[in-house]
This record gives sequence, structure tokens and C-alpha cells, in this order.
Amino acid sequence: MILDIIHILVLIGLIATAYLAVKLRDLMACAVMLGIFSFLLSLEFFILQAPDVAIAEAGIGAGLTTAIFVMAIRKTSRWEVEE
Repeated sequence: MILDIIHILVLIGLIATAYLAVKLRDLMACAVMLGIFSFLLSLEFFILQAPDVAIAEAGIGAGLTTAIFVMAIRKTSRWEVEE
């Protein structure tokens, strides 16, 4: 019962962070949202009893990829340019 509630909350969090990552104009906030998305996805993999995939997603998706995004945004403009 409690696991079902956690599962639903994680899925709602995945949808919310994906929506925010697309709609926000601040690229740093988008990178943070994608990092949170990857972390929630690794939590979802753990709930679905795939701990090896969860560890890989947490390390590469939430950790390394977010760090690369942040370093790239620091070298360029932080805000999305409207045309």
C-alpha cells in the first residue's frame, strides 16, 4: 500500500520535472530539473527492483550528465534567447 503511494508520487515527480525542464527559460534551472528527473528515474528503477540499473542511472544520469550540463552552461549564456 505505502509502496504504491511512493510509486505514484515518483511518477508525478517525473512528469512535473520533465514539464519544467521544457518550459523554463533559465538553462541552469533546466539542467537542475533534468538532474532531478534522472534521480527520480533511478528511484523508479529501484522501486521496480532493478538496483543495478538504478545505480548506473544515478551515477551517470543524475551525476555526470548534470555536471557536464552545468559546466557547458557556465561557458555560454545562462538564459535562452528568444527569436
